[in-house]
Amino acid sequence: MRSIYEQKIIILTGSLGEGHNQASKAIVESAKRNYPHLRVKVVDYMELTHPRLHVAGQFFFVQWMKHFPSVYGYLFQKTREENTLIQMLKRFSTFSLHKLSTMLETENPAIVVSTFPPAAAGMSLLKAMGYTNVPTATVMTDHTDHSYWIHSHTDYYMVGSDVVQVALERKGVPSEKISVTGIPVNPMYSQPVDSERLRDYYGLRPSEQVVLIMGGGEGMIDKEIIELLKSRAYPQGVRFMVVCGRNVKLYQVLLEEFLDHPQITVMGYVDRMHELMAIADLMVTKPGGLTISEALTMERPMLLVKPLPGQEQDNADYLVGIGVARQAMAGELKHQLLTLITSPSLLQEMKRRAAINTHKDSALLVLTRLMDIQQNQRLSREWSEDMNLVPYEVLNREVYVNDALQHYYDSYR
Repeated sequence: MRSIYEQKIIILTGSLGEGHNQASKAIVESAKRNYPHLRVKVVDYMELTHPRLHVAGQFFFVQWMKHFPSVYGYLFQKTREENTLIQMLKRFSTFSLHKLSTMLETENPAIVVSTFPPAAAGMSLLKAMGYTNVPTATVMTDHTDHSYWIHSHTDYYMVGSDVVQVALERKGVPSEKISVTGIPVNPMYSQPVDSERLRDYYGLRPSEQVVLIMGGGEGMIDKEIIELLKSRAYPQGVRFMVVCGRNVKLYQVLLEEFLDHPQITVMGYVDRMHELMAIADLMVTKPGGLTISEALTMERPMLLVKPLPGQEQDNADYLVGIGVARQAMAGELKHQLLTLITSPSLLQEMKRRAAINTHKDSALLVLTRLMDIQQNQRLSREWSEDMNLVPYEVLNREVYVNDALQHYYDSYR
């Protein structure tokens, strides 16, 4: 039997939002630092299975979230539990599975990890239909129990919190299949930093309080935040650092608007976000799974602005519940922000709660668990030998839908 170091881990990700890719990159970076001989390969599931649609899919997903969040939230809630609608969505995500099967035959992985729900669905269906028996693990990138993450032939789940573990157990996932590792973040967020040197580098006075405003990779910064910055209705000893991500248009508008403003620093895409988090007294952000996990790792208090219905609201509920964040819905931003920045004891308590609830080196915890899984499998042969797997062919659509999928969905009943 080859050791895990001589085999390969495949990570299936997707580009709908930043979080799935960032989690995958965090696992890869941790492998480079801690297990340099371990082979880890990241594959974009959407690009693999739908090469002509994945770019358009990214664009329309962002537009949908910007302009029709209530529709997304409605569908999210309607499909939270297993039902006919979610089964249809899972079915759609598993088209072109022959490409996934071919990739598995070529790469011959020891284990396949999914950070993207459609990829987990595809791997589960391949196993249900007998085309592979490779161990599979799902790394959940939000604090949610949505049914799109849960599949009958997924072997293991890595989750961000005890709350998610309990929720999965209530949905019938055996406890031995669940590990609380934290959502994997880049190891640099766990490294000690020289905050005093960083404050000097970014031109901050020793007495300035730093509020870091983030809009995610797409730079989705709420208009209420911008209006508050324009109003100057905040103490003079506060420095706002605004990160616009890849939203070049927003960056140019805000840079011109606040060019001579002594309390506001506008930035575009930042590849050293851990430095900005290290000097922040408070983060104002959307509650994306990876962003909040990075903040928890660095023990930063958070003000969560208008969470979108769906996984963002689930993340916000979790953070508020453990006492590391406050939530600001429409019209509440100014009051919540001023309350926090004028209450040092409150911020200190939120930091203390974050230190209790964080998972340092979460990506390493994921890797360690993956290697434990591989060892426990005690594989006694090469993946390509003696498996009696059915060669994957493009199935007749009628047979595919009426036979194989029916067998797959029956396993939920």
